[in-house]
Amino acid sequence: MSIVNGTLHTSPEHGLSIPIRAAAAYGGLDLNFAQGFVAYQTNKTPEFLAKFPQGKVPAFEGPNGFYLTETIAIARYVSSFAKNVNLLGSTPEQAAHVDQWLFFGATEINPPMSRVVGPLNGTVPYFKPIDVSVREQLSKSLAYVNNHLQTRTFLVTDRITLADIVLTTILRRYFVRLTGEAERAKIPNVVRFVETVANHPKLKPIFGEVTYPEKAEQYVPPAKEAKPKAPAAAAAAAAPKPKAPKPADDDEDEPLVPAEPKAKNPLDDLPKSNFNLEDWKRAYSNMDTRGSGGSIEWFYDKFDHEGFSVWKVQFKYNEELTQVFMSSNQIGGFFNRLEASRKYLFGSVGVLGAANDSVIAGVLILRGQDVKPVVDVAPDWESYEYKKLDLSNPEDKSYFEAALAWDLEVGGKKWADGKNFK
Repeated sequence: MSIVNGTLHTSPEHGLSIPIRAAAAYGGLDLNFAQGFVAYQTNKTPEFLAKFPQGKVPAFEGPNGFYLTETIAIARYVSSFAKNVNLLGSTPEQAAHVDQWLFFGATEINPPMSRVVGPLNGTVPYFKPIDVSVREQLSKSLAYVNNHLQTRTFLVTDRITLADIVLTTILRRYFVRLTGEAERAKIPNVVRFVETVANHPKLKPIFGEVTYPEKAEQYVPPAKEAKPKAPAAAAAAAAPKPKAPKPADDDEDEPLVPAEPKAKNPLDDLPKSNFNLEDWKRAYSNMDTRGSGGSIEWFYDKFDHEGFSVWKVQFKYNEELTQVFMSSNQIGGFFNRLEASRKYLFGSVGVLGAANDSVIAGVLILRGQDVKPVVDVAPDWESYEYKKLDLSNPEDKSYFEAALAWDLEVGGKKWADGKNFK
């Protein structure tokens, strides 16, 4: 395996680096990652900004003062070293078609997809006419790709090119959230294309599993808080209302179609626990968090490790976050969509950092040992990463307590705002 001469400044797991890492993997190239790089921190240092004034990540530093930003530009540069696989095409015509599809993905797929996802994440306001228009635009673009792939396995040649890698990177994010069974049925060639590229033996470790939702994710407005009733109205509402006289024919009261029995939640079948989640919520609300006699002390005294578990939760797409208040609203929207799991769940999640440089992180306390049955009631649950915490581990314990106390700090970013799910 040959080494690309230069240093890639990014964390290996950063989403925007996927096309670069995939191109290198497919071409049998080894990338040098900058040692000790911390996302949203290293790229703010004077040393980094002296080389890359915009502070954009990923960034590439080559020999002789060669500096390069923008994911696709870096991916093209890396691909140029993979001579044996022709990621950029082997003729001028093929190279032009590769560029054509790179621009198509960047202009016709990614922008409308981001406009749809933004309101779902709570990072931009939702306007139904815009959402409908953008989804239609996205559907037309995907229909064009589907038609192009009617007689082709890949976009340009009979082998994978950078165009296939970049478009698959973009589409994976689309499929995970915005294409249900009905939408996928209209673009079978696109589905086959994404699965073919993402499951290539050299690329699967980078792309991971391709998952599909049953239904496309739709915007759900936050629940409105009930306004307190005026005294007179409250008294009137509290007064008993006269019952309507019962019809002589009792048969009229029977429903035409028997009501379906309410589905039982499998979490209700778990063995009984001595830890009462509602008592914890009251303790957290009414006690100081830290210190003797605080809610954290109460928690450790009563917690049942077998019946409940504690999880770290972090938003996957922090690069999309802008204003702190919008990110906080996004947390509120996520919590609203978890309403069906309220009796199984407690959460303390916050926005850490400042405008255009923040992350969403926190903790969940939930019934059972598996996070999915509790959180998958929210359509956007897969937009977050979940990691089970071991409270006997000092690092995990410190993270847990800081999230409860709203003084959690991650990567130098301090708690700016937060919400609780109680």
